[in-house]
This record gives sequence, structure tokens and C-alpha cells, in this order.
Amino acid sequence: MRIRNWSRRAVLGGMASLPALQWARGQAAAAPIRVGQTLSLTGPFAQTGLIHQIVSEVFVAQTNAKGGWLGRPVEYVLLDDQSKPDVARTLYERLLGVEKVDLILGPYGTAAILAAMGVAQRYRKIFIQNTMGTPDLATYEWHFAANVLGGHPDVTNAGIIMDALSSTAHPPKTVAMLTLKFPSTSFFAAGARKVFPDRGMNVALDIEYDVGTRDFTAIADRIKNAQADFLWMGCLGVDGNLLLEAMSKIGYRPPRHFYLFPSPSIAEASGAEEALGITNFDDGPPYTDDPVGRDFARMFDERAKAAKMPYPRVDSQAANEYASWQILTAAIEATKSIEDAKLAAWLEHNEVSTVLGKHGFGGAHHTSEKDLTQLKQVQKAQWVTVWPAADATPGHKLIAP
Repeated sequence: MRIRNWSRRAVLGGMASLPALQWARGQAAAAPIRVGQTLSLTGPFAQTGLIHQIVSEVFVAQTNAKGGWLGRPVEYVLLDDQSKPDVARTLYERLLGVEKVDLILGPYGTAAILAAMGVAQRYRKIFIQNTMGTPDLATYEWHFAANVLGGHPDVTNAGIIMDALSSTAHPPKTVAMLTLKFPSTSFFAAGARKVFPDRGMNVALDIEYDVGTRDFTAIADRIKNAQADFLWMGCLGVDGNLLLEAMSKIGYRPPRHFYLFPSPSIAEASGAEEALGITNFDDGPPYTDDPVGRDFARMFDERAKAAKMPYPRVDSQAANEYASWQILTAAIEATKSIEDAKLAAWLEHNEVSTVLGKHGFGGAHHTSEKDLTQLKQVQKAQWVTVWPAADATPGHKLIAP
């Protein structure tokens, strides 16, 4: 996939901010409200970063078509953090200290989010992020999580997985664990190591791999030799795709397998059928029953196809980003202000309607009060929601050996 390096303010105000500039020509007196963000447009997380970029462009276009915020157009200032936390930190310093943006949104990925959060705290800026998996580290008082993982996803997520697997005719008894050395994945793995044995599943293999790993041949061989009933992979981006490719080459397919934060394109990878993942929004009912969710899904799919994304369908990564913009918008409209202190004070005590549902911040460190995670599964090369059964995509259910 070809991705341009947008390390210069969305191509110096290119396609991301063009709607704002066009809007401003007819509203000469209204200076734009500038929102800054970095994303992984290059590097190992680029495929996921592109999802977040498309969502932000969609939201800004929608907002400006409705008149912007407070009668002013919105300009989106996007920088490429190259999937590197240290670069993200430097670029958020640039956004606030040089570009002088009015507001910021968090980047993709826990490590980059933590780096950017420190900058936001130093400048006293409200910090809404949507992909951080380690709530205990989000100690900045003006931090707000747009995702709906709750305050303790390390244990609640593993519990959800066990609930689903225990409902099958032959629950797995052993698990092989493979974890990326990354803050959120390591955090989730630590919780799984506690929950799985407590729920009757023994850990047969537990190994870690480095960020940037591309050859999973030796790891695939170890997983095959472990002969576990279930594979749990704490991955990011295309790592899951690469592992599936390596396992396919040695003729191995796990009886059951789960991928924590994979690229959505894993659904179309060889050997991915019946793979599990986490979700809170997918491309169809019941998520698209709401008009806002349906319109968002339609626009994202159109933009994703135009961008030639490997899996051009809306998912929870996209929905999390969209929800972060909805949260920021709700606070601005309610307070009639873009002052960070006023926005933070309002969010502290209010709920926001998002594509993820009603969202408050009563959990630890301004997370959601409950973990609203669901499980999805690859069925016929497409992700569908399967657990809890009551929330499953119509016509689908959890498939298990």
C-alpha cells in the first residue's frame, strides 16, 4: 500500500483542510478553529493510522458542511509520527508551540498517546484519545478516553474471551500466548495470564516479540509445537497477518485463535477464518441502525475504497476515532467555547452520544464506567460480531470447533 509521508501539516493544508479553506472564503471574518493530531501514516502501524486519518477527514468535512464549530470552519492539521512515540512527542510540541493549533486529539497507539499526553499536560490542553489500552497510566486530569474499555480492560477483556469460549461444546484447555513488546499489549497479556488459569485454561506457551518484527517463521514453529487448543496474540497492525502467513507456510492452523489489535485486513488473510478479535462497531446492524452510525459507515467505506485500503469496511478503530471527534464537538457546542478548561469541566460531569453509544467518563482516569467490548469473528472473509450472543450481527453466531 502506498502512503504519502504527510509530515508537513496535511500537505501544508491540503485535502484535510481544504473544506475549511473553501468554507472560509465565504466567511472571511471567521478564522478557522485548528485541530492538531499526529498519526502513524508510515512505519509498522501505517495501515491502522490510515483508518484514523480517513475518519478525521470525514468528520471535518461533515462538520464544515454544517457550518463548522461556533460559526467557524474547522481546519485539521495532521502530522506523521512514523509509528514512533519519540517522534509523536516532538510533533505535538510543534503543533502546540509552533503551529499554535487551538485543540489537539490524541494519536494512534498507547506508546504514542503516552508521549503526547505529557506534552498536553505541559501546555494544559484537553486530551481526548481513543486507542489507549493502559488506563492506569493516564493520570493527566484533563485526559478523556473515547474508547469503551473501562478502567480495567486487562482482566475484563480476558474474561469476555473466556465467557465466549466456555459457551462452546468443547472449551479450550490450553493456550499459546504471543505478545508484542508494547505497553497496551503487554498490559492485556498480564491480565490474560491471571484470568486464563483461574478460568481453567493453562498457559502452554508464553513468548514475546519486538516491534517491527517481520519474520514470524520461528515463532510459528514454536506455536505449532506447543499444540495448544487456543492461540492468543497480543498484536498491533499487520503482525497478525504476518503470523498467519508464517503458520500457513508450515501447514499449521490453530484450532481457535484471537488477535488483540490487528489490522482489519487480517480478515482476508489465508488461514484467518474463524479468528476472533475485539470490537464495539462493525459494518452493519445493529451498529448502523442509527442514522448517524449508518451515515458514518457509508462515508468511511466510500473513502476507504477510494484510498484502496486492503479491507475497506468500517470497524471499531474507525468508530473510536469518530467518537473522539463527537466528544470534542459535544463539549464545544455545550460550552460555546474552545477553552480547554471549560471543555474538560463539562466532560467531567456529562455524557455524550457517540456511534459507540452513550459515553460518560466515570471510570478510572476518565474512562468509561464499564467495559463494553464485544467479540468479532472472521466469517467468509468478513468481520462480524458474535459475542455476547444478544449483540451478534443478525444471522451470525460464534463458530467453534
